Amino acid sequence: MSKRTLALIAASFVAVFYGANYTIAKDVMPHYMKPFGFILLRVIGAFILFWAISFLGPKEKIERSDFRIIAAAAIFGVGINMLAFFEGLNLTTPISASVLMVTAPIIVLILAVIFLKEKIRAPKIIGVLIGLSGTLLIILYGSGNTTTATNPTLGNFLVFVNAASYACYIIIVKKITQKYHPFTIMKWMYGFGLLFVFPFGISQLLEVQPNAIPLEGYLKIGYVTLFATFGTYILNVFAIKELKPTTVAFFIYLQPMLASVFAIGLGKDSLDIIKIVATLLIFVGLYLVTKKPKELA
Repeated sequence: MSKRTLALIAASFVAVFYGANYTIAKDVMPHYMKPFGFILLRVIGAFILFWAISFLGPKEKIERSDFRIIAAAAIFGVGINMLAFFEGLNLTTPISASVLMVTAPIIVLILAVIFLKEKIRAPKIIGVLIGLSGTLLIILYGSGNTTTATNPTLGNFLVFVNAASYACYIIIVKKITQKYHPFTIMKWMYGFGLLFVFPFGISQLLEVQPNAIPLEGYLKIGYVTLFATFGTYILNVFAIKELKPTTVAFFIYLQPMLASVFAIGLGKDSLDIIKIVATLLIFVGLYLVTKKPKELA
């Protein structure tokens, strides 16, 4: 199995973990803890895991100039990204949040053309448009139950900020993925990220009452930390190393579909022709974007 195929599989798992994360993280907030406190706990847990697993990887020394790149990646990929997402998710619905994330590939495409001089080929443009059309079907179909969305306008805006920040992170971290092992990048990135989110989340984290959180709540918190944070960032760095930023970003188009699948599985939604067509469009678009040019000839 080629590294490219493994990278595509890794990016697919990232999409699955994130797809479930919308519903699971939403259940934690604000019932058991507030968004910024949850983010700090999430980053602390991931920080410990990344430093622990880094001992299994190569012992690499980071060049001084590269620390600036890692710090910038931490600000966009851990700090702004997570803070805006969790606060936005707390105010809007999971499906709305997942749908808004589809703006990230467009931003990545623009940034990649400007900073990475990436060429735009017709199949990739067509694939992005087809995938976007599938996502728009989900948008037009509806955003789900709004009873838990206390301020959807602000929440949706913050999720858009999260998408833009995530796009910047993909472009920034791409520069060092070829130079260092993923474990090395992640342990330092989460070190800088912890410093960034600490002042935002410490007061909310101290408000948490551990005895008031049931086992189900701890399992959901564990999922967000272990799978939706530790697992996704490791897999994502591997995917970014082997694939173009625009290809990795396109997997975000799967999130609205996956969010709907999890909602259906929990009995909170139903399957219909619109969602089936939207799913097909997303996968056709994904095929066109991820295929190499010679494979499309």
